[in-house]
Amino acid sequence: MKKILIAEDNDSNFILMTYVVKGKYEYERARDGKEAVEMVNAGSFDLVLMDLKMPVMDGFEATKVIKSKLPSLPVIALTANVFDIDRQNAEAAGCDDFVAKPINREKFLATIERYIKKEE
Repeated sequence: MKKILIAEDNDSNFILMTYVVKGKYEYERARDGKEAVEMVNAGSFDLVLMDLKMPVMDGFEATKVIKSKLPSLPVIALTANVFDIDRQNAEAAGCDDFVAKPINREKFLATIERYIKKEE
């Protein structure tokens, strides 16, 4: 089963994301960007769901660090900020895609599946 890192500091958002991916993908949680970078360096993930506004190290900086070491690892930005500048900043940081919160379950899964295919 493919494995996703969910970098999300908000408990309710994390629970919602796990509800959507549970049974489809394995997942682990990072509570801030620094922890996400450490977990990616130590583990083997097929995709990262990256909240952009987190403590310690934000998602923009964490994405830059992750992409500098693993440029082929897909990183999908997650944020409640849906302004064009937020999308541009996410792309500039290296995010492969952008999903606005609150998430739409079908679109969210379709975005994930665009980057990683479930194992049969």
